[in-house]
Amino acid sequence: MDYVEKVLEKIREWARRLIESLLGPEAEPEPELIPIPVNEPRRPRHR
Repeated sequence: MDYVEKVLEKIREWARRLIESLLGPEAEPEPELIPIPVNEPRRPRHR
């Protein structure tokens, strides 16, 4: 009977860890990049 209680205790511990990892703090989403317009100097095209 002692063996069964130890096994049940281990299962409870694993379940607790699993629930904590699943319901833990959510990772913050990466910030969305904002496109920045760049004014490039115009180069004359040579033929």
